[in-house]
Amino acid sequence: MTRTLPPRARPVALALGLLVAAWLLVHVVDVHQTMELVLLAAVGVAVIQALRLRGALTVARDAGEQALLSGAQARALLANAPAAIYFRDREDRFVFANDTAARMVDPAGRELVGRTLDDLVPPEVARSLRAHERIVLHEGRVIRHEQVAPHADGTDHTFLVTKFPVRDDDGAIVGLAGVTLDITDTKQAQEGRRAAEERFRGAFHGAPIGMAIVDLDGRYVEVNRALCQLLGRSEEDLLGRTVHSITHPDDVAASIRAIERALAGEQRVYQLEKRYLHLDGHPIWVTLHGTVIRDAEGCPTAMLRQVQDITQRRDAEQRLRHQADHDPLTGLLNRRRFEEEVAAAVVRGTGALMVLDLDHFKLVNDTRGHYAGDRLITAVAATLRNRLADGDVVARLGGDEFGVLLPTADREEAEVVASAIVRDIEATVSGAARGVTCSLGIALLDPLLSGEQALVRADLAMYEAKENGRDRWAHYAADDAPQPRMKTRLDWVQRLRDALDEGRFVLDAQPILDLRTSEVRQHELLVRMRDDERGRILPGEFLEAAEQFDLVQELDRWVVGRAIDLIARHRAAGQELVLEVNLSGKSLTEDRLLALVERRLHETGVPASSLIFEITETAAIANMAAARRFAERLQALGCRFALDDFGAGFGSFYYLKHLPFDYLKIDGEFIRDCLDDETDRLVVAAVVDMATGMGKQTIAESVVDDRSARFLRRQGVDFAQGFGVGRPRTVEEILAV
Repeated sequence: MTRTLPPRARPVALALGLLVAAWLLVHVVDVHQTMELVLLAAVGVAVIQALRLRGALTVARDAGEQALLSGAQARALLANAPAAIYFRDREDRFVFANDTAARMVDPAGRELVGRTLDDLVPPEVARSLRAHERIVLHEGRVIRHEQVAPHADGTDHTFLVTKFPVRDDDGAIVGLAGVTLDITDTKQAQEGRRAAEERFRGAFHGAPIGMAIVDLDGRYVEVNRALCQLLGRSEEDLLGRTVHSITHPDDVAASIRAIERALAGEQRVYQLEKRYLHLDGHPIWVTLHGTVIRDAEGCPTAMLRQVQDITQRRDAEQRLRHQADHDPLTGLLNRRRFEEEVAAAVVRGTGALMVLDLDHFKLVNDTRGHYAGDRLITAVAATLRNRLADGDVVARLGGDEFGVLLPTADREEAEVVASAIVRDIEATVSGAARGVTCSLGIALLDPLLSGEQALVRADLAMYEAKENGRDRWAHYAADDAPQPRMKTRLDWVQRLRDALDEGRFVLDAQPILDLRTSEVRQHELLVRMRDDERGRILPGEFLEAAEQFDLVQELDRWVVGRAIDLIARHRAAGQELVLEVNLSGKSLTEDRLLALVERRLHETGVPASSLIFEITETAAIANMAAARRFAERLQALGCRFALDDFGAGFGSFYYLKHLPFDYLKIDGEFIRDCLDDETDRLVVAAVVDMATGMGKQTIAESVVDDRSARFLRRQGVDFAQGFGVGRPRTVEEILAV
C-alpha cells in the first residue's frame, strides 16, 4: 500500500509546497494561465513529498522511497515544470533537482543529485550564490533576487531566484530549497517595452513639431514644448483644456467631424488643415495629423496629434492666388479673373459691362517714360475704386485698358456711372498728363451672350467713342442698327475667329542674309489670312483687330507651334533651320505661350537656339516685369530675342534696359535712304556702335539693293533683310525639303 509522510513531516512538506505555490503566484501570474498555476502548485507539493532529507526528516527510508516514486503524474509534472526546483544540504550537495534544474546548469542535462555548486558553475558565480545563501542558512530568512549567470547553453541568462531554509523536527536548518525561473525572455521584453517607451517620450518631447495626447473628450493630457511655443501658451495652460477652445471658430465644425469619423472607426488616421488661435489672438494655420490609440479590444482610449505650422505656406499660397487674379501694378483684378466675373454675371442676365481706354496714353510713355506711365495708371485705378460702389467689379485688362462690371445696373444707371468716370479720370490726369482723356464703351448684359461676346460689344462701343472724338462714352445697343465703323470691327472679330477655327491662317517666309558670309542663315515668318474672295490678306488689315479683341495671343500660339514643326521637319531631313517669329506685346506675358514653347521643344527635340522671337519696339507691354521674366525664362532654354523696328518709337532704350535681347533690327525708315541721307547714316552708325558695345548683333530691315547691302556691311551691320535680299514667299516654296 502507498506510504505517507509521518505526521511530524507533513507540516514541513505542506509549508514548502505552499511557499512554492505562493512564489509561483507572485512571479508567474503575469505570464501563465490559471490552470498552469494550479498544476505548478501541485508540482510544488510533489517536490516536497519527493524530497529525501538525509536524516533531516524523521521519515523511514522505505516511506521516503515510496513517496519519491509515488504518482507517475506527479513525477512528470515535476520533471517538466518551467522552474528549476531543487534542495541542497548544508554541505552544498544537491539532494534533489528536477530536470529543468539540470538543463539550466549542465550542458548535457545530467543528474545533479550528489554534485556541488563547484562542480557545476564557475567559481565566481558559486561565491556570489553562497553570499546570498548565508542569509538563508544562517539567519533562516527567505531571499528573492534576480541573478545573471551562465546558462548551460553558454550564454548569460537572467534568473529569478527564491530560496528558503529547510528545518528538521528540532528546528535546525539542514539545507535550503530553491525555485529558479529563467526570465531572460520576459526581462528582454520588459526592457524592450521600457526602451520603446523612452524612445517615444524622447521623440514626443523633443519633436520639432507640435505633439499632443488628447483624451476622448478632446482635452489635452500631454503636450510637448514645440506645441506650447507654437500656440504661445504654457504646458499648465494647455493641460486639461479642450482642443476646440483654442481652435478658430470657423474650423471647429470640420475638426469635430474629422475626430468623430476617426473614433467611429471609419479611419484610424485623420488629417486636416485648420487654424489654431495663438495666445495673442492671431490665427495659426496648421496641418493636423491625428491617430486614434486603441486598446487590445479595439476600443479607442486616446488620440495622438501631430501639429505642423503651415502659416507661411498658406500665406504664400494666398499671395500666389492673389497674383494669379490681380494686376501687380494696380492691385485690380486682371483680365482672366475679370472674364470669369463677367461670365458669371452673364448667366444672371442683369447688369452692365464697361470697357475704357486712356486716350493718347502712349505719348506719356514715349515722352516721359514708363515710370510716369505707371504712376498715371495707378492714379486711374484709384479713381475707379473710389467711384464704384461695393459689389461693383473693376479690373485692369492690360496696358491702359480697364474693365468695369456693374452687376445690377440698368441702362440709365450705367450711363450715369460712365459719365462720372469720364469726368473723374479727366480731373485725375489733367495735371499729370495734359491731353490724356478716357474713351468708354457700355454693353448691357444679355443671358443669350457669352462673356466673351459681351466684352466684344463693350470694346466695340469704346472704339466708337474714340472715333466720335474721345473723352466720352458710347453705348452698344443690340436692338439698334450698329454704326458702320462698329459693324466693320464686329465683322473683323468674327472673321478672325472663323479663320482661327477653320485653319485659314498661313505663313510666308522672308530670307535674312548674313552680310559677313553672304549666306541666308535664317528666315522671318510672316502670318497671312486666307479669304475665299480676296485671297491672302496681309496683317495690316487684321492685326489691330486681333490685338484689340485679344485674339492675337491665340494667333501667336499657332504661329509658334507651326514654326517648331517646320524646324523639326527640316532637322529630320538633315537640314538646319532658324526662324524668327513675331510676338505681340500681349503674348509676352502669357503663361500658355511659355508652356507651349517649353513642351513642344521637349517633344520635338528642336534646339531652342533655332527660335528667335521678335518683339516690336512699339508694342504695348502691359507688365514689364512679367515680360522680362518671360523673356529670361525662354532665353534660359536657349531661345533668342530680337527687338524689331528699333528706332521707330521713343521707348527703344527703355526696352533695351529691361528686356534681354540678342539682336537689334534697325527700322527700315533709317535704311531705305541711308545712301543719300546723312542723318540716316549717322543713326545706323550709332545703333551699330551701341549694339557692338552691348554684345548684340544688328539686322537692317528694308534693304532695297546690293549697293545698300555693301554699305551696311562696311558700317558693321551683321544681317540684312528686305526686297533687295528676297521677297516673302510661302513656306512651302522657300522652305521646301
